[in-house]
Amino acid sequence: MQQRKYYKSPFGEYFRYLDKVDKGMRYSKEYGSILMLFLLEELGEMARAYLAEHGRKKTNIAAQQDEKYQQELGDILVAILRFARIKKINLHEATMYSLKKIEKRQLVPKE
Repeated sequence: MQQRKYYKSPFGEYFRYLDKVDKGMRYSKEYGSILMLFLLEELGEMARAYLAEHGRKKTNIAAQQDEKYQQELGDILVAILRFARIKKINLHEATMYSLKKIEKRQLVPKE
């Protein structure tokens, strides 16, 4: 099997692992949309867990009993990895683009 360009990035190990985990999974046109919804769900869970521990909602017992926000961050990363994998996005290139954009904003602030 020819190795895809985005597998040669620092994220390649995760993509190869997902190849095994998601083996036999049926992808549809809607799968990207499903992953976006999953990402939003995980982001909400992380926010809830963070606020339960550090924010204004320290009395939220249900959130404190669920996964911690650090674990939810891992779920968010996996959702992003899955989306990038099926859309063949090189996350290293996308991350470097974003980092350079942030750096440029700091060097030349918007007027």
